[in-house]
Amino acid sequence: MHGLTTAAALVATAGYVLAAPSALVPRKTFQVSQIAKGKVFINGPTQVVKTHQKYAKLGATVPSDAAAAAAAVQSGSVAANPEQYDESYLCPVSVGGQTLNLDFDTGSADLWVFSTVTPSSESTGHARYNPATSGTLKSGYKWDISYGDGSGASGTVYADKVVVGGVTATSQAVEAATSVSAQFTQDTDNDGLLGLAFSSINTVTPQQQTTFFDTVKPTLAKPLFAVDLKKGTAGSYQFGYIDSSKYTGSITYTSVSTANGFWQFTAGGYSVGTSTTTSGSISGASIADTGTTLLYLPDAVVKAYYAKVSGAKYDSTQGGYTFPSSSTLPNFNVNIGGTVFTVPGSYIKFAPVSSTTYFGGIQSSAGIGFNIFGDIFLKAVYAIFDESQSTPRLGFAKQS
Repeated sequence: MHGLTTAAALVATAGYVLAAPSALVPRKTFQVSQIAKGKVFINGPTQVVKTHQKYAKLGATVPSDAAAAAAAVQSGSVAANPEQYDESYLCPVSVGGQTLNLDFDTGSADLWVFSTVTPSSESTGHARYNPATSGTLKSGYKWDISYGDGSGASGTVYADKVVVGGVTATSQAVEAATSVSAQFTQDTDNDGLLGLAFSSINTVTPQQQTTFFDTVKPTLAKPLFAVDLKKGTAGSYQFGYIDSSKYTGSITYTSVSTANGFWQFTAGGYSVGTSTTTSGSISGASIADTGTTLLYLPDAVVKAYYAKVSGAKYDSTQGGYTFPSSSTLPNFNVNIGGTVFTVPGSYIKFAPVSSTTYFGGIQSSAGIGFNIFGDIFLKAVYAIFDESQSTPRLGFAKQS
């Protein structure tokens, strides 16, 4: 946990002051439905590298095996069978009157977009925000999201109107990219990112800015949002309310530590297969991250899981655990807050790396420093990111 502790210390000593949101009329709720990007080429090693890069500033190091495997794969779109590849989804957001498709990310706190100030060589194929239309430049303000390998994005900051699901933030900080690395440029369906972590890790200097959620939070009926991700179909986000039609049974809540700016919690025991009687433990801190594809857990847990998968092994040429495409994967069960939640084995059968081999949806968190409950897990639950109590909390329930 050295990386998280270091990040907390940096935040604590920075003496940050968040920009105040505009005065808004309270008591609203809204839903945002995702839209399909279309079939995209999904590569396991690339996802591993992307996650480690995302958290490089917290001490995460990219595994050399995964880096080599990702470098050998050419990114791009291919025709794909829905049984082999899951869809990827984005959310439409109006930024300064222009509709962009953004990735909602609970693992970061910046709202950054491709823009007309992004070089054309880096933004071809993307919808672009034009700050000259309605934005007000925040003179001297800059932002920079950089990763351990030098990739990332950076640029200038504007105040502009941002509308999500019919709710408007009239003076939201919009981070317009002036430089974007190839990692982002190549994904032409994705026009930027809307961060939903805590504003304390926003990267804008000299004064950190509030996230969209923090800006509109005073207008919401309840200061929370819920996430209903789906496998194979579009999901949705609910802001200001919990949709009882999205889940069955009751919601289990667990406390959140905000010290590091993430939705950080503690997971309990686990089991593999049909038995939901958990044992052992998932050591270290965990975060809920909609912007991470896979489920990253301690080595011991990962090894215990794949020991139950016929033919599974750690493949150094792929930088992660793989298994024969003919293998049937068992469920993964995890205890959170006293309730056991099940990730179906079919969700963990992530993506093929060849005609005979698949890359696993559960991989090691050893090089990251904390566990990440990404989309592989979140597609199995209805998740509530709740600030209605004296301290934030996460709620999980079984999807309906």
